[in-house]
Amino acid sequence: MANIPHTPMASDKLTDNTKNPYFGSLAVLTSLFFIWGFITSLNDILIPHLKAVFTLNYTQAMLIQFCFFTAYFVVSMPSGHLVERIGFKGGIITGLSIAGLGCLLFYPAAGQHSYPLFLIAFFVLASGITLLQVAANPYVTILGQPETASSRLTMTQAFNSLGTTIAPYFGALFILSAAVKTADEIKLLNAGDLSAYQAAQAAVVQHPYLLLAAVLFLIAGAFAAIKLPEVEPAEAHALDITDGAFRESAWGYRHLVLGAVGIFVYVGAEVSIGSFLVNYLAQPNISGLAEHEAAKYVSLYWGGAMVGRFAGAIVMRNIQPGKVLAFNALAASVLVVASMVGAGPLAMWSILTVGLCNSIMFPTLFSLAVNGLGKHTGQGSGILCAAIVGGAIIPVVQGLFADRVGIQQAFFIPVLCYLYIAYYGWKGHRLVA
Repeated sequence: MANIPHTPMASDKLTDNTKNPYFGSLAVLTSLFFIWGFITSLNDILIPHLKAVFTLNYTQAMLIQFCFFTAYFVVSMPSGHLVERIGFKGGIITGLSIAGLGCLLFYPAAGQHSYPLFLIAFFVLASGITLLQVAANPYVTILGQPETASSRLTMTQAFNSLGTTIAPYFGALFILSAAVKTADEIKLLNAGDLSAYQAAQAAVVQHPYLLLAAVLFLIAGAFAAIKLPEVEPAEAHALDITDGAFRESAWGYRHLVLGAVGIFVYVGAEVSIGSFLVNYLAQPNISGLAEHEAAKYVSLYWGGAMVGRFAGAIVMRNIQPGKVLAFNALAASVLVVASMVGAGPLAMWSILTVGLCNSIMFPTLFSLAVNGLGKHTGQGSGILCAAIVGGAIIPVVQGLFADRVGIQQAFFIPVLCYLYIAYYGWKGHRLVA
């Protein structure tokens, strides 16, 4: 594969395929953002389904997100080293293959009616997606002009949001459409009826994930067959290092460390809200929707992020990304508080609108945090992806509070997260000597 040198140009933009030599590669990479967004968002549908099937409380149900996002913490740093050895393309192919294997594990987990095996499947699936993110996110930031990295990553992340928007509706039709019996109803079933019921519930999960496995393996094969440009991060960001080019590691950059905390709390807040939405909207004082109907509204939460990312990619070419990040985080905190103190349509639409505010947060946090890292960009990417473990910890913390003070009051956790992100956007992202 040819090694294509990076030469930044003033007209280097994702939307101009006649002047950006990497436009074709960026277009191909968007498929990855779509597929891992789709798979991640399906967790929001499986949580209420498995909660009902296995009669779990909120804390136990949040172990799904704990196992899924713990993979980011465990696998991110090794993935960073692996990508350095086998390249971005090799990392992408390997990540897709591991994710496909994780999807295949859902078949025996559902067939054996085993919640622990489900949790293992989530971990393996997330391990593959982690490797994908470690490879793809920094790759997008260096395929173009450094000054437009936030805008470029936001645009590709918009297709991630397209996946998260479609997935809940898909899950509502094919997973939550199956009626789940209560624990008392299950006790009344004889052995034959119980076996048939469990087999039916298993099939509801097995078939969609077998399809996803096939798609992942097909995409891996496609990436193995195409050529992608090789760009060295140190060269791509050589002009972007303003605060000490010779620091020994990425940990020496304050804005990266603070950015990792920002990624931690952002993913935790976004995942917590998405994980609780179906059960939250089903509350009588919120909307009283049936679970399969509430699941369709989850698409609006993720759809807001999609719309916001397409708009944000344009806005951040004219307004400093840090200011946009701070504004969105403050708006999100206000909306969550409004949902906590409100009821009915106010509480429902306030929490759903938070998705719009979430839109630019991850790509902006990521690009601001890796800015100026030079040769440490790969390590920085691994650190930031490891920080996605916030999606494992914060939902469990919110689950503990939901079991004790109620699901609505427990939303104070995301409020605290968004306030920190506002600080990072306003001041914490600045490079210091």
